[in-house]
Amino acid sequence: MIDLHYWPTPNGHKVTLFLEEAGLDYTIHPVNIGKGDQFQPEFLAFSPNNKMPAIVDHAPADGGAPQTVFESGAILLYLAEKTGRFLSAEPRKRIEAIEWLFWQMAGLGPMTGQYGHFNVYAPEKIPYAIERYTKEANRLLQVLDTQLAGREFIAGDAYSIADMAAYPWIGVYDKAPIDMTPYPEIRRWHAAIQARPATQRAYAKAREVNPDAGKPLSEEEKKQLFGQGRR
Repeated sequence: MIDLHYWPTPNGHKVTLFLEEAGLDYTIHPVNIGKGDQFQPEFLAFSPNNKMPAIVDHAPADGGAPQTVFESGAILLYLAEKTGRFLSAEPRKRIEAIEWLFWQMAGLGPMTGQYGHFNVYAPEKIPYAIERYTKEANRLLQVLDTQLAGREFIAGDAYSIADMAAYPWIGVYDKAPIDMTPYPEIRRWHAAIQARPATQRAYAKAREVNPDAGKPLSEEEKKQLFGQGRR
């Protein structure tokens, strides 16, 4: 049994994508980040960066005490190693998938997140920030599109944790959509993953946990998420 501490954001989706694909037994514990659940002491005890997702694995491979893991990329790597799935055992293929997992964690996620923040959530429009992160988000999309040319998935012909990490960060912001016309390989790849039954189940969980997803944030939610007005 795995306890998944989760809220339906791109980083949260990464883990439900894996768990649904692998058919693992898990229980969702909602972490309502708009209400500040991520700052509660009981959550900080195993996720000290006050971010979700985080997991508690009650049946770790070593048979010992429950294993906690925070950071979405670390969780994907942990689950892949535990199950022997979605990460090749062949050394060169394995490191390629890990490279692209780290690429998403260091680039696609943070930069797309900043693009969304300054285009959608910032209390004032800052042209320099909007231009900077729009350019960087598009640069990263071009990197991904180039990588996908001639291959079914990011790290080759097999679906991997690299794909699970990147997929939720494509087309995130309905209120500030990025034109995906220049990226045909991403559109092909994204449609293929979207059609997978496990993907459908993972995103159904999101709607169950937060039926209000997509609605405008309240001032209190902005304070919790972005520190706007926090002291």
